[in-house]
Amino acid sequence: MKTEKEKMLAGKLYDPCDNELAQLRSNAHRLSKAYNATHDTETEQRKSIIDELLPLHAEGCYLEGPVCFDYGMFTKTGKNFYANFNLTVLDSAPVTIGDNVFFGPNCTLATPVHPLVAEERRMYADAEGKLHDQEYARPITIGNDCWIASNVVICGGVTIGDRVVIGAGSVVTRDIPSDSLAAGNPCRVIRPITEKDRVSH
Repeated sequence: MKTEKEKMLAGKLYDPCDNELAQLRSNAHRLSKAYNATHDTETEQRKSIIDELLPLHAEGCYLEGPVCFDYGMFTKTGKNFYANFNLTVLDSAPVTIGDNVFFGPNCTLATPVHPLVAEERRMYADAEGKLHDQEYARPITIGNDCWIASNVVICGGVTIGDRVVIGAGSVVTRDIPSDSLAAGNPCRVIRPITEKDRVSH
């Protein structure tokens, strides 16, 4: 019998009210709050919190804060990851971020998916009166050298290639190939990024 955590990470229907998952979320929310209470000059304290909140981060991880992670432990960041203010990561499925990725302010990565049929979204009580729910989650993968601009939402199941720029205000609901400039709601590829886009000569 799989645990609810195992079902969640496998993309199966799971119960987010499960005690183990609730405790993991509570810990991540506590660490997020602790990080948000620090000043950007408190580098050692911030590093200690990030090490616990994001155990799969690589060297050079910098979060402006405030941040909110649902689990943290299911998010993996590459080298030199930077996130501006108000990053929210709902990592019910694995979130994988490559090297040299920058996020603008107010970005959200949301892996959870709720059933479309209303009755299936409702909370229900077991014989002891404890409430339960069911949802599933889809992973998010972001390649190397990407710039995710302000107010971008990336939905579960999306893979973004290398060297991609996502324009401000975009809602990314489908895969974006490498070397693309993409924007809009829903986000679509506008054009390739080429040598003509260099600002230094």
